[in-house]
Amino acid sequence: MAMKICRFENSQGKICAGLVTEDNGVLDLTSAGIESLASLLEVDSANSLSSLASQKLPRHKLTAVRLLAPVERQEIWAAGVTYLRSKKARMEESDSSATAYDKVYDAVRPELFFKCVPGKVVNPGGFVGIRSDAKWNVPEPELALVINSRGDIAGFTVGNDMSSRDIEGENLLYLPQAKIYNRSCAIGPFITVGSTEAEARAWKIEITIERDGAPVFQGDTTAGQIKRTFAELVEHLFRSQTFPDGVLLLTGTGIVPPSEFTLRPNDKISIAIAGIGKLENTVATV
Repeated sequence: MAMKICRFENSQGKICAGLVTEDNGVLDLTSAGIESLASLLEVDSANSLSSLASQKLPRHKLTAVRLLAPVERQEIWAAGVTYLRSKKARMEESDSSATAYDKVYDAVRPELFFKCVPGKVVNPGGFVGIRSDAKWNVPEPELALVINSRGDIAGFTVGNDMSSRDIEGENLLYLPQAKIYNRSCAIGPFITVGSTEAEARAWKIEITIERDGAPVFQGDTTAGQIKRTFAELVEHLFRSQTFPDGVLLLTGTGIVPPSEFTLRPNDKISIAIAGIGKLENTVATV
């Protein structure tokens, strides 16, 4: 049975691990000795959570706590050009690098890159950034795989891989600058455990961007449009790599705003994935 876990700050300012209930509450797992989400992800999470749910644990309303990104010490990585729509968009933004994007979509080895250290992940409700030296900035709504230290996919969450398309389009070697900067990654609000890859691939991924209270862009897709299997992406990520605290892998985006669109400060970004929840953030220049 699928269940949702989270990190939250209670009214006393203590950071806790939580189990989300069906009636929009959250059980404080910290009081049961669960000090981190990572410890849950290393074991059979669904069975452990079912046992914990039956205990008399402190309970809060979700509206009464501050939800934090469900990231502790895990690195954040990302996969690129996993959707056909993403391949086409990357080719459109860059004349000089179009062939590289075309080739990597069909190659055996996927594009994988480091995205963010855990301390820089933006919380749900926080400000995501657009670079002050970029003119074409977009969010990238993505399903994120939550992977434990053994390379097992332990859960799924929502990610926003903020990107400066003009910087990346200028030169493929500028990809790190287009992708890795302050407030360029938001994660949350929940991790869904106990769901299969087949179930996750069927979930609808939606994004809405509002400006001055009105929608200026909307789009949707499903993770079923990702060309590669999740196991394939994880296997390549773990080649010659170790992640003792686990790792999160953003799986790419299949929703790309039109070329004339760019984010502005104070835009509201809402990314919803069925089966997980909704990640909401506001845009600021960094």
